[in-house]
Amino acid sequence: MSGHSKWHSIRHKKAKVDAERGKVFTKLIKELTVSARIGGGEPDMNPRLRTAIAAAKAANMPAKNIENAVKKGTGELPGVVYEEVTYEGYGPGGVALYINAMTDNKNRTVAEIRHLLNRYGGNLGESGCVAWMFDRTGLIKIPRDKYDEEELFMLAVEAGAEDMKNEDPEFFEIYTDFELLDEVRTALSEKKIPIASAERTMIPKNFVELDGKQAEQMLKLMDILDEHDDVQDIYANFDIDDEVMANLAG
Repeated sequence: MSGHSKWHSIRHKKAKVDAERGKVFTKLIKELTVSARIGGGEPDMNPRLRTAIAAAKAANMPAKNIENAVKKGTGELPGVVYEEVTYEGYGPGGVALYINAMTDNKNRTVAEIRHLLNRYGGNLGESGCVAWMFDRTGLIKIPRDKYDEEELFMLAVEAGAEDMKNEDPEFFEIYTDFELLDEVRTALSEKKIPIASAERTMIPKNFVELDGKQAEQMLKLMDILDEHDDVQDIYANFDIDDEVMANLAG
């Protein structure tokens, strides 16, 4: 999962900067609003909303902001109506790209995403062209300095997790069934285990090795897509050698 881990490590560092600009709040508010619109405003009856609220609290979003976002989703407060859309396509070197977005104007968003892909050596594909290259899963991150690995693994399995990995230098990564993410997160929280984040994600089944210009293009493409106001999540099956990454960063 090196491609997945490297990009998510980059995003984790970016998120700290984005949080200062309020960009993380914007994405979280959209998720809160859409979750409430689709499943209702009662967290006890809406697992997706519970997960969104937990993520918002972890990002230190004020309670009033969370409440207002939920009320906009249920129609109790006026607000923009967002639609969930997914885009599939390819990046440099044939890298598979799966993009989740929330937008109030699908025509505008698809045109902008197509433009960005074309600009950085990729192209937009048909629905279903790359989704099969990923496994949907739940991912919970626990700070490494808080728990012994073996102890945490036993607690995670007991809570219903499928696997745990220690490849990330900062976090233990606990993997769950896609639909059981909230259930496992809740069980771990009840055991007083500190949770850094909990999200539904997509893990590539295989990877495309990139170097040189293609590696540089791919990182620029991922970065600019991540900066797009409508894009919530990006999944890609690329891998870049550590030495190449270091050279690009330098």
